Order: sequence, then C-alpha cells, then structure tokens
Amino acid sequence: MTADNSKSSSKEQASYHRIVVKAGTNVLTGGASKEVMDRMLGRGANGLDLAVMGRLVEQMARLRLEGREVLLVTSGAVAAGREALGQPKGRRDVPFRQMLAAVGQSRLMHTYQELFARHGVTVAQALLTRADVSDRLGYLNVRDSLLGLMELGVVPIVNENDVVTSEEIGDEVFGDNDTLSALVSNLVDADLLVMLGDTDGLYTADPSLYPEATLIPRVERIDQAILDLAKEEERHSWSRGGLAAKLEAARLSTSWGADVVIASGREPDVLLALAAGESRGTIFPHSTSKVESRERWLLSGPSASGEICVDDGAAEALRSQHRSLLPAGILEARGDFERHDVVLIVDKRGRKVACGVANYSARDVAAIKGLRSDRIQEALGHQYGDEVVHRNNLAVL
Repeated sequence: MTADNSKSSSKEQASYHRIVVKAGTNVLTGGASKEVMDRMLGRGANGLDLAVMGRLVEQMARLRLEGREVLLVTSGAVAAGREALGQPKGRRDVPFRQMLAAVGQSRLMHTYQELFARHGVTVAQALLTRADVSDRLGYLNVRDSLLGLMELGVVPIVNENDVVTSEEIGDEVFGDNDTLSALVSNLVDADLLVMLGDTDGLYTADPSLYPEATLIPRVERIDQAILDLAKEEERHSWSRGGLAAKLEAARLSTSWGADVVIASGREPDVLLALAAGESRGTIFPHSTSKVESRERWLLSGPSASGEICVDDGAAEALRSQHRSLLPAGILEARGDFERHDVVLIVDKRGRKVACGVANYSARDVAAIKGLRSDRIQEALGHQYGDEVVHRNNLAVL
C-alpha cells in the first residue's frame, strides 16, 4: 500500500488559489436517518441540512475574501425534489428520479443563492453532462465560462444534469458527482479538489467493524492495495458516497496536477484548514504539474488543424520566455482552422516552435496579424482575449 500513515505537517501546502469543492448528498442532507427525523418533526427545507450547508457556504465565502477562487460541485437535487413532492414512495426507476431532479434543482440552487447572498457572494448555475466535457469544443466553451465567472468573483455551482442523463442517477441511493468534480478540476486548472462526504477520509479498514482501523492521512500513489479498500467498502457498505468513485476521481485529478483531499463535510472549518495547508482527512498529492499535464495533451492529443507563422521576436518569446502568442508577432495564418482548434506555430524559416489551442479562427488571425492586441475588437468586431494562443494552452516543441 503506497500510503504514509505518519502525521502530516500542519502547514504542508499553503499555496492553494483555485479550489474545487465537491459536496455529496449525505453531507447536504445529514444522511438518510436525519431526513427521516426531519420529516417526522417538520424540520428542514427541501430535506437539506441548512445548518451544514450554511457552514460550508460561510467557509467558501471566507475563502473568496482571502482572494482565492472557489467552485462548488454539488449533489442534492434528487433529495430536494423528493422532499418537495412529499417523499413519494414506490417508484425508483430512472425517469422518476430524473423528475425528482427537475423539481429539486431549482430549490437546491435557491437555497445556495440565499445562503451565499448573506455574505455578498454571487453564484451561477452550471448543469453539465458527460457529453458537454467529452466533446472538445464543448469542453473549451465550458472552461471559458467557468474561468470567466471566477474572474468576476462569482462562485460557479456545478451539478450533473440529471434530467437528461442517466449514467449516474440510475443505481445509486444518492446522486454522486465525484467523477464530475474531477473533470471540473481539470477544466479550470484547480490547485485543490476537496471531496466532502460523511467519513473522515480513507481508513485502513471499515472503522465500524474494526475499531483498530486508522485514518490514512496521505496516499502517494493509488495502487492495487489502495483500490482493494474500495472492494472492502463494496462488501460492507461503510461509505455511502462510493469510495471507488472517489479513488478514481483522485487518480484523475492528481494526474492532471491537482492535490485531492477526501474529508468529512461536517468537520468545523475543514475547507479553511485545507486551503491553508493544514492536514485534514486523506490527501492525495498531485503526480504531475498542470503545465506538464497540458503539454502532454497538446503533444500527444489531436493533430494540428493549421499553422501560424511568426516572426523571430515572437518565436524567441515563445521558446525562451514561455510567453503567449500575440497578434503583433504573427506573419501568416495557414490552413482552415477554427477557434479552439490545435495549431502548429512555426517561424519564418518553417521550423516548428510550439503547438497550442487557438483563441481565434484562421480567418480572424489573418485579419489581426501584426496588430496590437488593443486593436482586435476594432478589426474583428469581437474579441476572445488579447492572445491568439495563451501560454497556458501552449507547448513549446
């Protein structure tokens, strides 16, 4: 088992700037037993635990005040819909659960909107399906929207669009957005993904069956011994959130350059502690940098759709200074590439300099080549940024 059971440093990593928080249904509702009790006593709007949600929202608002960027991936729409319809029983088929999600999603977002508004924070809803992020153009459009919202100080709240997808809604007691949270962490180049559930983290065994079981504070690599812990969970069901899904999400996110933590959503100030680099739950440190991950995708991913020829000054800036490609240094656009296509960047002697994702089409590049960035709007009538290829979407060859 590739894990470290020694106590982690209390200030292991204090540089987290962009944080994705995943809150599972069990955290937001207080678990199935609390939902039943609340129904009996007439407590709790929408079956949601407003006290727990309020504490999580307060922490995220405080992180925003610290200058950090926060994105929330939330479950809870099905639970909120079930409560709104009087906890209907008897039907468990996928179409009915999709109807519950349709009823509950607006109630879930209304609750978040009111809670964040108390702290002066604006929120935005984003409902995604797997198709939205598996398609390259959709992936980049969603990325642009989420990054733009966070730049404006908005907290995006993301949920899987359960009304039109059945991949995750069908066989689970509660909706699970673990995989979606990993994909979103990659979308926005997150530094940290925090998956909050109803357990303190990853244990050596089921703590309810084995009192001697201990929390694993750090997992350097998700190997077979770690994966076997998920099989243990499947046999004993000691984590309603799905440990296998969380481990897969951790594997994906760490390979994309983000640290991942599995922790309890009910622990006081857990998000503030983690953002400050304190040890909580189980941490999975990133296995590669975000730059390395993106460069590997560019170099081994889709073939280039066209070429951009640049002058010597731009070529040197790309090679030696890892600068973005601006229109002023462009000599020519070749091919028929579109915005968000991967393009090859060459110097005027035809030597390969870099490849990257274009912010503008070949026609647009031809119209703005040689211009200063502040003249893009004037030349095109629209603008997608000052850079033709941003340095974060560029790999030097």
